Amino acid sequence: MLVLYSLYFYGISELICAKGIGVFQDYYQDNQLRSYSPSTVSWIPSVESFMLFFWGPVVGKIYDNYGPTWLIRIGTFLHVFGLMMTSISKKYYQIFLSQSVVSAAGASLIFYPTLSAVGTWFRKRRALAFGIMVCGSSLGGVILPIMVDHLVQNLGFGWAMRISAFLILFMLLIVNLTVKSHIPPQPRPLQIMEFLKPFTEIPFLLVAVGSFLLYFGAFLPFNYIIVQGKAAGMSSDLAQYLVPITNAASTFGRVIPGYLGDKYGVFNVFILLTAIAGILDLALWLPATSSGAIISFAALYGAASGGVFSMLPAIVAQISDIRELGPIGGAIVTRDSGGYSGLKIFAGVTLLAGVCFFIFARIAQSGLKIKVKV
Repeated sequence: MLVLYSLYFYGISELICAKGIGVFQDYYQDNQLRSYSPSTVSWIPSVESFMLFFWGPVVGKIYDNYGPTWLIRIGTFLHVFGLMMTSISKKYYQIFLSQSVVSAAGASLIFYPTLSAVGTWFRKRRALAFGIMVCGSSLGGVILPIMVDHLVQNLGFGWAMRISAFLILFMLLIVNLTVKSHIPPQPRPLQIMEFLKPFTEIPFLLVAVGSFLLYFGAFLPFNYIIVQGKAAGMSSDLAQYLVPITNAASTFGRVIPGYLGDKYGVFNVFILLTAIAGILDLALWLPATSSGAIISFAALYGAASGGVFSMLPAIVAQISDIRELGPIGGAIVTRDSGGYSGLKIFAGVTLLAGVCFFIFARIAQSGLKIKVKV
């Protein structure tokens, strides 16, 4: 429980690198980077997300050989250092290097060891454990955007970033002191086949392709809901609360689906929630032009997407041996002459396309039986 408790704090700190990106996307477009197009600005959050996931195979191999301790320590330094450097950045390349490269690389060194560690401690209630862990990012998603907005208005962007970095440092110190793996490290020489072996397993391959498509669309509402809300006529003061509303609603979508996943099967619950999230993009966000409709979408999408983010690690853990444990959004907006319909359609379609591959992965693992816990 101590490991899970500390990872809850990690979930709070993780918000800066993931679902709080929309706050900075909006700020950069209105301030330091107002001379750049949305497509150019969107390279910052897109590469940031890419860097978070890109280092997975490398970090995973180091974790297997040496455990999580030094990975998390180095990641803490890089993550906080990158945020500190962002606070003094004035030009595009400075923000890009400090936030998208250095800070995101540090977050990656923390992200994978913490996920792997919690997976080694829980077997029967693994999906619920992952849900509680990432529930911390929902709390951070409520507090940090509001906090950053008020700090920017009263103290300026630089001090807003520095205070956020100090808060994250405090929470990551708790993670550094408490996180450990239940399975001791097993040093082995590097073999290329270790990286290729998962792609010979049909369920894993389908999950990988589904995840690729899914994450194309899943983060777009978080990245663009503020700027799209303001473009639709919503006041800046109200639009700043859209990300906190989304994250507050996702609190329920993280813990409850985890419990249901352990009871009825993580594949079954995950597929249902992801389909709902994609449908909400197309049926509610696409035609939304009023403040009420956009706020309703923020709350409902948060509840549905919470399960998407919290249950995917449990799915990977289920199909794996326990020992083995973008800029396109901005381009679409630019091509659409500043409109957001294309972006919304892209988000919904990629989510639903990702669902199809998870359905195929479920079938590959358990067959066509519907009433079975998978």
